Amino acid sequence: MARTAAFLGRRAVLRKRQRWTGLPNLLFFTDPTRTADPEAIAARLPRGAGVVFRAFGAPDAIERGLRLKAIARDRRLILVIGADATLAAQLRANGVHLPERLAHRARRLKAAHPLWMVTAAAHSALGARRALALGADAVVVSTVFASRSASAGAPLGPLKLAILVRRVKGPVYGLGGIDNKKARLLKDTGLAGLAAVDAFRT
Repeated sequence: MARTAAFLGRRAVLRKRQRWTGLPNLLFFTDPTRTADPEAIAARLPRGAGVVFRAFGAPDAIERGLRLKAIARDRRLILVIGADATLAAQLRANGVHLPERLAHRARRLKAAHPLWMVTAAAHSALGARRALALGADAVVVSTVFASRSASAGAPLGPLKLAILVRRVKGPVYGLGGIDNKKARLLKDTGLAGLAAVDAFRT
C-alpha cells in the first residue's frame, strides 16, 4: 500500500495538486477499538507517512499522544491530531484533522498555526470543495470501499472516486476499506494519497 501511495503522491505533485509542501502520501488513522496499539503500528510506518491520532476525549490522550510524538520524531513521521487543536498545541503536533462539520475552522487554525497541516473529512465532492475553500490543505474522502467503520456510508468505488477527485481539483486522500490489494485499483483516480485504519493493524 505504501508503494501505491508513493506513486499517487508523485503523480499529484506532477499535476500540481499539492498545496502543502509536506503533504504525506500515506495516512494512518488511529481508532481506540480497531487499533489498540497505535504505537506499534506507527513504529512500522515508512518515513514521511502521517499519523492521525484520534483520541476521542480519552483520559490518557496526552500520554499516548506523547508516545506517538516520540515515535514520529524518531521515524520522521507527521503527527496530526483529530479534531482537537488544544491537544495538537500541547503535543506540538504537525497539524489537525477536522471532521466535515468542523471544516469551517480550517482557515482560523491556519492563521494561528501557519506551519500546521490542516486536513478535513468529506463525504462528497461538494463537501470536499467546501473544505478546501475554507482553508484545508487537503481532504480525506470516504468511503472508498466497504468498511467496518460504524460511520461508513455506501462505498464510492474507484470510478466514482476518480470523478469526485476531478471535480474537486485539490489534494484528496481516499479512506475506507483500502488494503494492499485494493490500493492498486486506485492508481488512476488522481488521489494525492491513501488513508486507512485496519490495513495497518498488527
